[in-house]
Amino acid sequence: MSNKDDLITICGAGGFIGGHLVADLRLQGFTKLRAVDIKPVSEWYQVFDDVQNLTLDLQEINACRTAVKDAAQVYNLAADMGGMGFIENNKALCMLSVLINTHLLMASREAEVKGFFYSSSACVYNADKQRDPRVIPLKEEDAYPGMPEDGYGWEKLFSERMCRHFREDFGIATRIARYHNVYGPHGTWDGGREKAPAAICRKVLEAKQSGNLTINIWGDGEQTRSFQYIDDCVLGSQMIMNSDFYEPINLGSSELVTINQLVSIAEEIAGVKLERSYNLSAPKGVNGRNSDNTLIKQVFNWEPSTKLRDGLEKTYVWIEEQMALGKTSL
Repeated sequence: MSNKDDLITICGAGGFIGGHLVADLRLQGFTKLRAVDIKPVSEWYQVFDDVQNLTLDLQEINACRTAVKDAAQVYNLAADMGGMGFIENNKALCMLSVLINTHLLMASREAEVKGFFYSSSACVYNADKQRDPRVIPLKEEDAYPGMPEDGYGWEKLFSERMCRHFREDFGIATRIARYHNVYGPHGTWDGGREKAPAAICRKVLEAKQSGNLTINIWGDGEQTRSFQYIDDCVLGSQMIMNSDFYEPINLGSSELVTINQLVSIAEEIAGVKLERSYNLSAPKGVNGRNSDNTLIKQVFNWEPSTKLRDGLEKTYVWIEEQMALGKTSL
């Protein structure tokens, strides 16, 4: 367990999850926070003046040394990624994130960091286990034999192994969470990197505001997913970091819906009914994916519990506010 006067470094702090993690740690009374991102601070989703905010390219080893210097804990949430459209069309960029985790581990070893958290992804799971929309929830052991999402998933699976071997060989206390589709306010909602919940909220809002009551859906809409609200992700990440559990573990909701059902929830929130068209050639990922939460309930007596309807309404309201202000995603 970290102390309130320990220095904690959050890598990727200018992004969606990193920004929320910094905000939550501040609320808990942590006073020594170092927030790091490759983007200029002016482009971060959440910025706090009482936090040390650094713009660093963490693909460089010396930047990683600066980021982790004197830190007791390091959260690695930094990656070049986005929704399925970005992942399928930018495999090399996604794989280059391996440099970030590798150099952060090397620098953390030198700095004798006490705890290292790596944000992995459900994209590490074997594709053969996700071909049916009526997917059996994925257990942690389903990542092997390895057949992850090409590009992004391979980088995540490799980096998981890197964390494991730095722990076994060099004694760094690494922890690994496999995130399943995190969503919420203060994240990307347009521009091509947004994920399904934010994209659907935006499309419904655009249809409502324009009066053109149609919506385009990627795939046939019958692909299934579970979506985890940001508050659960932030809480679960800290629980895992401060535990004695070191193996990769699912951090996701087990509330399974089709994309068509996700659209229906957004329509209900907006008070509209839209005509649906389906783009069968658009990137849609695997046919079915859900989180098996047996292990996290067993270890922590807890699992993400925010209902999709509740979390999506907060996300919808925030995106509506951004659109009203004339803002775009950073």
